[in-house]
Amino acid sequence: NPLCKNILKKFMVEKSADVLFEVGGDTDINDERKRRSSRKKARTSPATFHAHRLILQDGAPTLAELCKCKSGDLISVPITDVKPDVFHHMLYYAYGGKVTDDDLKSHAQEIIDASDKYGIVNLKLEAEACYAKSISLTSDNVLDHLLYADAKNCALLKEVVIDFIVENGDDVLEKVSFDNVPGHMMKDLLTAVTRGKKKDDDSSDAGNYNTMRVSTLRKMLHDKELDIDGSREAMIA
Repeated sequence: NPLCKNILKKFMVEKSADVLFEVGGDTDINDERKRRSSRKKARTSPATFHAHRLILQDGAPTLAELCKCKSGDLISVPITDVKPDVFHHMLYYAYGGKVTDDDLKSHAQEIIDASDKYGIVNLKLEAEACYAKSISLTSDNVLDHLLYADAKNCALLKEVVIDFIVENGDDVLEKVSFDNVPGHMMKDLLTAVTRGKKKDDDSSDAGNYNTMRVSTLRKMLHDKELDIDGSREAMIA
């Protein structure tokens, strides 16, 4: 489809842009104490990214909401919570570009954070899948990954982490304290335990959404053109 290629050609084209994102630099200094401290260091300029609000409305709706302006005016929008290289990947993806597997792996958590905040759902899910596949879980880090997955509504990542907990129960029980784990995760744990008792979740109990794999749930929702982001409970509802 030439339309997709034409949209991608608009990426970073200044002439037709109506939005200028200023990312990083000294714009992330938010209080007087930090501002005074920064004077002792070399000042840095923010990285700039030209964009088009019409394209962002579909590709990155939350970013588009930051860009409300009168027709024909160029609006400057500071972005203080994303690194320039991560923002570049995110914006490029919003224009229909592809983020390489190496870049996803190198910046997975940062891309998840940025995409989750700025409404680029498919990029978030791609980064989540890469992150879930590449992480090396141990009893020392499993709790951090579990709390992070829950905070970002990364259902696939949470499933991978909880599967690890179930499979390595003796070691995890000995080394990990779950005092600070939210109570609603008990259902996720029971889901993993119940699923572990089944020989083939997809074929033997295909209609049981409560124990169905996240990837299967997402495929079903995608086929019905429904939202595939969010927690397992949100997808089942």
